[in-house]
Amino acid sequence: MDEDLKTLGEAISAALPGVVLRSFVAYGELNLVADAEHILKVLTYLRDDPACLFICPIDITAVDYPTREQRFDVVYHLLSPRHNQRVRVVAPLAEDEPIASATDLFPFANWYEREVWDMYGVYFTGHPDLRRILTDYGFEGHPLRKDFPMTGYVEVRYDDEQKRVVYEPVRLNQEFRNFDFLSPWEGDGEYQLPGDEKASGGART
Repeated sequence: MDEDLKTLGEAISAALPGVVLRSFVAYGELNLVADAEHILKVLTYLRDDPACLFICPIDITAVDYPTREQRFDVVYHLLSPRHNQRVRVVAPLAEDEPIASATDLFPFANWYEREVWDMYGVYFTGHPDLRRILTDYGFEGHPLRKDFPMTGYVEVRYDDEQKRVVYEPVRLNQEFRNFDFLSPWEGDGEYQLPGDEKASGGART
């Protein structure tokens, strides 16, 4: 099986020189690294070529590598029911670099590309309706980026006086941030949690 996928990868690379940059087999699936500028050419070939027929898209997502020059990998997962094979197409992308929308090839891509835009901030040119899909319209930032703070930037609450939902900067209340290591639990006396010696006036021997 792996040999068949390896042969298929080599054939695709030969058919798309300079567009498919690398092909390899991992965990029983064919992986292609493609030039993001020509991603539609790669997806069209994979969909239409008789040896491929990857006509069933499964997912579009992204991966964030903040320290890399090409920060993002846009990842496409496709299935060929005819040949019972899967392929993963990875397109490395700089942070401010757009990539073409695949909605004309695969209409399903609409919502998946909106999700990648919402979560990672990757812009898809030619998308018919590129707007947030999981967060609110006024949301700031892209939550799945590695540099996005765990607390976020704003919090949402319902204001009784204004009779509407309002956004406010995140406030971390000190009473919920007690790091004194004093344990409220009483054990059997044989085991002491680290930090409990403060409560007893000294460390046990």
